[in-house]
Amino acid sequence: MKTLYFCPMWGMESLTYTEAAKRVKAAGYDGMEIAAPAGKRNQAVQTMRDNGLEVILMAFGGSTNFAEHKTKFREDLLDIAAQKPLFINAHTGKDFFTFEQNVELIGLALEVQKQTGVRVLHETHRGRFSYSAPAIQHYLVQMPDLRLTGDFSHWVNVAESYLGDQVANMARAIERTDHIHCRVGQPEAPQVSDPRAPEWQSALETHAKWWDTIRSRYLATNAPTLTVTCEFGPAPGYLPTLPYTNQPVVSQWDVNKFMMEYLKKRWA
Repeated sequence: MKTLYFCPMWGMESLTYTEAAKRVKAAGYDGMEIAAPAGKRNQAVQTMRDNGLEVILMAFGGSTNFAEHKTKFREDLLDIAAQKPLFINAHTGKDFFTFEQNVELIGLALEVQKQTGVRVLHETHRGRFSYSAPAIQHYLVQMPDLRLTGDFSHWVNVAESYLGDQVANMARAIERTDHIHCRVGQPEAPQVSDPRAPEWQSALETHAKWWDTIRSRYLATNAPTLTVTCEFGPAPGYLPTLPYTNQPVVSQWDVNKFMMEYLKKRWA
Protein backbone atom coordinates (compact mmCIF):
# COMPACT_ATOMS: atom_id res chain seq x y z
CA MET A 1 0.00 0.00 0.00
CA LYS A 2 1.18 3.48 -0.85
CA THR A 3 0.74 6.38 1.59
CA LEU A 4 0.33 9.81 0.03
CA TYR A 5 1.19 12.86 2.14
CA PHE A 6 -0.49 16.21 1.55
CA CYS A 7 0.46 19.72 2.64
CA PRO A 8 -2.31 22.23 3.39
CA MET A 9 -2.50 25.49 1.48
CA TRP A 10 -3.81 26.87 4.78
CA GLY A 11 -1.03 29.06 6.14
CA MET A 12 0.61 29.51 2.71
CA GLU A 13 -1.88 32.01 1.29
CA SER A 14 0.87 34.59 0.72
CA LEU A 15 2.24 32.32 -2.03
CA THR A 16 0.83 31.75 -5.49
CA TYR A 17 -0.32 28.23 -6.29
CA THR A 18 2.81 27.77 -8.41
CA GLU A 19 5.12 28.94 -5.62
CA ALA A 20 3.35 26.74 -3.09
CA ALA A 21 3.40 23.71 -5.39
CA LYS A 22 7.14 23.99 -6.03
CA ARG A 23 7.92 24.34 -2.32
CA VAL A 24 5.68 21.42 -1.39
CA LYS A 25 7.06 19.17 -4.13
CA ALA A 26 10.66 19.93 -3.09
CA ALA A 27 9.81 19.04 0.53
CA GLY A 28 8.71 15.53 -0.43
CA TYR A 29 4.92 15.81 -0.25
CA ASP A 30 2.72 14.03 -2.78
CA GLY A 31 0.04 16.70 -3.02
CA MET A 32 -1.81 19.63 -1.49
CA GLU A 33 -5.17 20.04 0.24
CA ILE A 34 -6.68 23.35 -0.79
CA ALA A 35 -9.71 25.45 0.14
CA ALA A 36 -9.76 27.18 -3.24
CA PRO A 37 -12.40 29.88 -3.80
CA ALA A 38 -14.85 29.64 -6.66
CA GLY A 39 -13.19 30.83 -9.83
CA LYS A 40 -9.75 29.62 -8.78
CA ARG A 41 -10.38 25.91 -8.35
CA ASN A 42 -9.45 24.98 -11.90
CA GLN A 43 -6.23 26.98 -11.57
CA ALA A 44 -5.41 25.26 -8.28
CA VAL A 45 -5.95 21.78 -9.68
CA GLN A 46 -4.11 22.43 -12.94
CA THR A 47 -1.14 24.00 -11.15
CA MET A 48 -0.80 21.01 -8.84
CA ARG A 49 -0.96 18.58 -11.75
CA ASP A 50 1.56 20.62 -13.74
CA ASN A 51 3.94 20.17 -10.80
CA GLY A 52 3.34 16.45 -10.40
CA LEU A 53 1.14 16.77 -7.31
CA GLU A 54 -2.21 15.26 -6.35
CA VAL A 55 -4.89 17.63 -5.09
CA ILE A 56 -7.70 17.45 -2.54
CA LEU A 57 -10.24 20.29 -2.61
CA MET A 58 -12.35 21.45 0.32
CA ALA A 59 -16.05 22.36 0.46
CA PHE A 60 -17.94 24.56 2.92
CA GLY A 61 -21.57 25.55 3.31
CA GLY A 62 -21.23 29.01 4.76
CA SER A 63 -24.56 30.52 5.74
CA THR A 64 -26.17 30.01 9.14
CA ASN A 65 -29.55 29.94 7.36
CA PHE A 66 -30.17 26.31 6.48
CA ALA A 67 -31.83 26.85 3.09
CA GLU A 68 -29.04 29.20 1.96
CA HIS A 69 -26.41 26.87 3.40
CA LYS A 70 -27.81 23.89 1.49
CA THR A 71 -27.94 25.80 -1.80
CA LYS A 72 -24.37 27.02 -1.43
CA PHE A 73 -23.15 23.57 -0.35
CA ARG A 74 -24.69 21.97 -3.47
CA GLU A 75 -23.21 24.63 -5.75
CA ASP A 76 -19.76 24.24 -4.20
CA LEU A 77 -19.79 20.44 -4.32
CA LEU A 78 -20.80 20.38 -7.98
CA ASP A 79 -18.28 23.03 -8.97
CA ILE A 80 -15.48 21.34 -7.03
CA ALA A 81 -16.35 17.88 -8.36
CA ALA A 82 -16.15 19.25 -11.92
CA GLN A 83 -12.44 19.89 -11.32
CA LYS A 84 -11.93 16.15 -10.64
CA PRO A 85 -9.79 16.36 -7.49
CA LEU A 86 -8.65 13.17 -5.81
CA PHE A 87 -11.64 13.68 -3.51
CA ILE A 88 -13.52 16.42 -1.67
CA ASN A 89 -13.00 17.07 2.03
CA ALA A 90 -16.21 18.71 3.28
CA HIS A 91 -16.84 20.82 6.36
CA THR A 92 -20.44 19.70 6.51
CA GLY A 93 -23.36 21.26 8.35
CA LYS A 94 -23.46 23.08 11.66
CA ASP A 95 -23.52 21.89 15.25
CA PHE A 96 -26.75 23.91 15.74
CA PHE A 97 -28.57 22.51 12.69
CA THR A 98 -31.03 19.76 13.55
CA PHE A 99 -30.14 16.12 12.99
CA GLU A 100 -32.57 16.03 10.07
CA GLN A 101 -31.02 19.12 8.46
CA ASN A 102 -27.49 17.75 8.72
CA VAL A 103 -28.70 14.42 7.30
CA GLU A 104 -30.05 16.35 4.29
CA LEU A 105 -26.60 17.84 3.70
CA ILE A 106 -24.85 14.47 4.02
CA GLY A 107 -27.43 12.96 1.66
CA LEU A 108 -26.83 15.79 -0.79
CA ALA A 109 -23.09 15.04 -0.74
CA LEU A 110 -23.82 11.38 -1.46
CA GLU A 111 -25.98 12.40 -4.42
CA VAL A 112 -23.18 14.55 -5.84
CA GLN A 113 -20.72 11.71 -5.29
CA LYS A 114 -22.93 9.29 -7.24
CA GLN A 115 -23.57 11.85 -9.98
CA THR A 116 -19.94 12.87 -10.50
CA GLY A 117 -17.87 9.90 -9.33
CA VAL A 118 -15.88 12.16 -6.98
CA ARG A 119 -15.79 10.96 -3.36
CA VAL A 120 -16.95 13.32 -0.61
CA LEU A 121 -15.55 12.79 2.88
CA HIS A 122 -16.82 14.69 5.92
CA GLU A 123 -14.24 16.12 8.31
CA THR A 124 -14.62 15.64 12.05
CA HIS A 125 -14.51 19.27 13.14
CA ARG A 126 -15.77 21.62 15.82
CA GLY A 127 -18.78 23.63 14.77
CA ARG A 128 -19.95 21.01 12.22
CA PHE A 129 -22.38 18.11 12.53
CA SER A 130 -19.33 16.02 13.48
CA TYR A 131 -18.14 18.24 16.33
CA SER A 132 -17.67 15.49 18.92
CA ALA A 133 -17.27 11.74 19.22
CA PRO A 134 -20.71 11.22 20.84
CA ALA A 135 -22.50 13.67 18.54
CA ILE A 136 -21.52 11.80 15.38
CA GLN A 137 -22.60 8.34 16.53
CA HIS A 138 -26.25 8.58 15.50
CA TYR A 139 -25.21 9.74 12.02
CA LEU A 140 -22.83 6.79 11.67
CA VAL A 141 -25.54 4.35 12.73
CA GLN A 142 -28.25 5.85 10.53
CA MET A 143 -26.09 6.52 7.43
CA PRO A 144 -23.97 3.49 6.50
CA ASP A 145 -22.46 5.28 3.48
CA LEU A 146 -21.11 8.21 5.55
CA ARG A 147 -17.31 8.35 5.29
CA LEU A 148 -15.00 10.61 7.25
CA THR A 149 -11.86 12.66 7.25
CA GLY A 150 -10.53 11.93 10.72
CA ASP A 151 -9.21 14.99 12.53
CA PHE A 152 -9.56 13.71 16.07
CA SER A 153 -7.71 16.69 17.56
CA HIS A 154 -11.07 18.49 17.57
CA TRP A 155 -12.75 15.76 19.59
CA VAL A 156 -9.95 15.73 22.15
CA ASN A 157 -10.48 19.46 22.60
CA VAL A 158 -14.29 19.25 22.80
CA ALA A 159 -14.20 16.37 25.30
CA GLU A 160 -11.34 17.90 27.31
CA SER A 161 -9.80 14.45 27.37
CA TYR A 162 -7.90 11.96 25.24
CA LEU A 163 -11.16 10.02 24.82
CA GLY A 164 -10.04 7.03 26.86
CA ASP A 165 -13.61 6.68 28.13
CA GLN A 166 -15.04 6.64 24.59
CA VAL A 167 -13.37 3.57 23.14
CA ALA A 168 -16.51 2.32 21.35
CA ASN A 169 -17.26 5.76 19.89
CA MET A 170 -13.72 6.08 18.59
CA ALA A 171 -13.71 2.57 17.14
CA ARG A 172 -16.90 3.24 15.17
CA ALA A 173 -15.54 6.52 13.80
CA ILE A 174 -12.14 5.07 12.94
CA GLU A 175 -13.84 2.27 11.01
CA ARG A 176 -15.46 4.91 8.78
CA THR A 177 -12.38 7.12 8.31
CA ASP A 178 -10.82 7.22 4.84
CA HIS A 179 -8.49 10.22 5.13
CA ILE A 180 -6.31 11.35 8.04
CA HIS A 181 -5.55 14.86 9.25
CA CYS A 182 -2.52 14.24 11.45
CA ARG A 183 -2.85 17.20 13.77
CA VAL A 184 -2.26 16.47 17.46
CA GLY A 185 -4.75 18.02 19.87
CA GLN A 186 -4.81 18.36 23.63
CA PRO A 187 -7.69 18.70 26.10
CA GLU A 188 -7.58 22.51 26.13
CA ALA A 189 -6.78 23.17 22.46
CA PRO A 190 -7.11 21.55 19.03
CA GLN A 191 -3.36 21.77 18.55
CA VAL A 192 -0.37 21.18 20.81
CA SER A 193 2.29 23.87 20.69
CA ASP A 194 4.93 21.56 19.19
CA PRO A 195 4.52 17.78 18.70
CA ARG A 196 8.31 17.40 18.83
CA ALA A 197 8.45 18.57 22.46
CA PRO A 198 8.79 15.93 25.20
CA GLU A 199 5.77 17.25 27.12
CA TRP A 200 3.53 16.32 24.17
CA GLN A 201 4.87 12.83 23.42
CA SER A 202 1.95 11.12 25.12
CA ALA A 203 -0.52 13.21 23.11
CA LEU A 204 1.34 12.39 19.90
CA GLU A 205 1.36 8.68 20.68
CA THR A 206 -2.36 8.67 21.51
CA HIS A 207 -3.23 10.20 18.14
CA ALA A 208 -0.69 8.04 16.29
CA LYS A 209 -2.31 4.87 17.61
CA TRP A 210 -5.64 5.98 16.14
CA TRP A 211 -3.90 6.61 12.81
CA ASP A 212 -2.17 3.21 13.09
CA THR A 213 -5.59 1.56 13.39
CA ILE A 214 -6.85 3.26 10.24
CA ARG A 215 -3.72 2.21 8.37
CA SER A 216 -4.03 -1.38 9.63
CA ARG A 217 -7.59 -1.53 8.30
CA TYR A 218 -6.39 -0.32 4.92
CA LEU A 219 -3.60 -2.90 4.86
CA ALA A 220 -6.01 -5.68 5.83
CA THR A 221 -8.34 -4.83 2.96
CA ASN A 222 -5.50 -4.52 0.41
CA ALA A 223 -6.37 -0.89 -0.25
CA PRO A 224 -3.94 0.62 -2.78
CA THR A 225 -3.59 4.07 -1.18
CA LEU A 226 -3.92 5.82 2.18
CA THR A 227 -3.97 9.64 2.25
CA VAL A 228 -2.70 11.87 5.06
CA THR A 229 -2.73 15.66 5.33
CA CYS A 230 -0.20 17.14 7.77
CA GLU A 231 -2.45 19.93 8.96
CA PHE A 232 -1.11 21.83 11.93
CA GLY A 233 -2.65 25.28 11.54
CA PRO A 234 -1.00 28.69 11.26
CA ALA A 235 -0.75 31.73 13.50
CA PRO A 236 -2.57 33.69 14.64
CA GLY A 237 -5.17 31.29 15.93
CA TYR A 238 -4.17 27.66 15.86
CA LEU A 239 -0.45 28.14 16.36
CA PRO A 240 0.33 29.71 19.77
CA THR A 241 2.03 33.09 19.69
CA LEU A 242 4.03 35.16 22.15
CA PRO A 243 2.12 37.95 23.93
CA TYR A 244 2.38 41.48 22.52
CA THR A 245 4.57 40.47 19.56
CA ASN A 246 2.18 37.87 18.07
CA GLN A 247 5.24 35.87 17.01
CA PRO A 248 4.60 32.13 16.48
CA VAL A 249 6.32 29.90 19.03
CA VAL A 250 7.30 27.46 16.24
CA SER A 251 7.21 27.27 12.45
CA GLN A 252 4.01 25.79 11.04
CA TRP A 253 5.96 24.58 8.01
CA ASP A 254 8.56 22.81 10.15
CA VAL A 255 5.94 21.14 12.34
CA ASN A 256 3.95 19.83 9.38
CA LYS A 257 7.11 18.55 7.71
CA PHE A 258 8.04 16.82 10.98
CA MET A 259 4.63 15.10 11.05
CA MET A 260 5.17 13.74 7.54
CA GLU A 261 8.64 12.48 8.39
CA TYR A 262 7.43 11.07 11.73
CA LEU A 263 4.72 8.97 10.05
CA LYS A 264 6.99 7.87 7.22
CA LYS A 265 9.44 6.56 9.81
CA ARG A 266 6.72 5.04 12.02
CA TRP A 267 5.14 3.21 9.08
CA ALA A 268 8.34 2.23 7.28
